[in-house]
Amino acid sequence: MSVTACQGLGFVVSMIGFAGMIAATCMDQWSTQDLYNNPVTAVFNYQGLWRSCVRESSGFTECRGYFTLLGLPAMLQAVRALMIVGIVLGVIGLLVSIFALKCIRIGNMEDSAKAKMTLTSGIVFIISGVCAIIGVSVFANMLVTNFWMSSASMYGTMGGMVQTVQTRYTFGAALFVGWVAGGLTLIGGVMMCIACRGLTPDDTNYRAVSYHASGHNIGYNSGGFKASTGFGSNMKNKKIYDGGARTEDEGQSHPSKYDYV
Repeated sequence: MSVTACQGLGFVVSMIGFAGMIAATCMDQWSTQDLYNNPVTAVFNYQGLWRSCVRESSGFTECRGYFTLLGLPAMLQAVRALMIVGIVLGVIGLLVSIFALKCIRIGNMEDSAKAKMTLTSGIVFIISGVCAIIGVSVFANMLVTNFWMSSASMYGTMGGMVQTVQTRYTFGAALFVGWVAGGLTLIGGVMMCIACRGLTPDDTNYRAVSYHASGHNIGYNSGGFKASTGFGSNMKNKKIYDGGARTEDEGQSHPSKYDYV
């Protein structure tokens, strides 16, 4: 898979997961009434993070918001905070990833800058998905605990007859939407981090340039530093003069009789 395809697919998957997180947070079916062995079927109750609703058999639905903050359970407030943090991080990740897309050119932005932005958005998406998964899991654990506690106190043993009937709640559709959305956001963030490696430019390999000095004691070549002493060498360095190729000793000027005139 090419880098552009991996980055684009990660962006699309993360965007779908982010939309799912928003939908799950706004949904009212986080917990729904358990209808198993429930003698009352004319009324159906379900609850969300922000309000509780009652639906009658006639089709009429009435919802009432939670108008208190301190009166809510601490676990519910923690779930709210986790979902809100996940959405905020998702917004930041989307904004950063849009500018980090390789198919979008903004000015003279280099690939190294896009690689850093892609890695940042991937990490933010991963944290956002983890927040959503933890929030939904905490709420599900709270439902399971309340369900079994209600089941334990629901039936009394007085002549084998049922004393009280309590409303029990089970998993709602919003929980499954939140789990899937958190997983998609997490997967998209991982794909963005993988695409970052392909966007990082390779280190430039500078090739050594051959340099021949005028002297014959030290020679430079592309293979590294090499020092020669000149002992035991029968070869003489040659230079090109106007008159043709001569050895270095022949190319040196010797005094003549005209030099003293």
